[in-house]
Amino acid sequence: MDGFERQLVALAPRLRRHARGLTGDTALADDLVQDTLERALRYRWRFRLRPGALWGDSADGLLPWLLTLMHRLRLNGLRRSDVVTTTDELPDVAAPVVDPGLRRDLLQALGALPEAQRAVLLLVSLEQFSYAEAAQVLAVPIGTVMSRLARAREHMRRLLEGGTKDAAAPNVLQRVK
Repeated sequence: MDGFERQLVALAPRLRRHARGLTGDTALADDLVQDTLERALRYRWRFRLRPGALWGDSADGLLPWLLTLMHRLRLNGLRRSDVVTTTDELPDVAAPVVDPGLRRDLLQALGALPEAQRAVLLLVSLEQFSYAEAAQVLAVPIGTVMSRLARAREHMRRLLEGGTKDAAAPNVLQRVK
C-alpha cells in the first residue's frame, strides 16, 4: 500500500463522520464514503500535493480534495433524486454529550437545515476548516460561506430554542387592540 492509499484509510473515519452529518443516515453516509473513496482511487492522478506540503495539511492535503469529491457526489445524488427522505433513527455514533435528548434535538435541527447551510456548518464547526478552506471545498466565494454559516447558526439557534422550521423571520412587534 503506497502513501496515497494509506492516507485514504487514515481519513476514512473523518469522511464517515462528515458524511453522517450531511446525510443524517448511516447507510447513506456509508454509501457516500464508499463512492468518495472509489472515485479518489480512480482519479488519484488528478490530486496534486503541492511541493513542501504534508499529506495531513488542511489547506494543501488530501482531506479538502476528498471533501470536495464528497460534496460533489452528494449534490449529484440530490439532483438525481427528486425525493428527499428523512429518518427518525439516530446515527450509532458515540457522542460526548451527556443528555441524549439534546443530542437528538441537535441532530433534528441539523437535519432541518437546508443542504447548503448544513454543509458549511459541518465544514467550519465539525471539521474545523477556515472560511477560505470551506469556500475552496464547496467552490463558492468566502462571503457566501460566511453568510450561509450565519444563517445556519441562526436557524439552529431558533430551532433549539423551541422555534419552528418557519421561524426564519425575526420577531416583529404586532399591534394588539
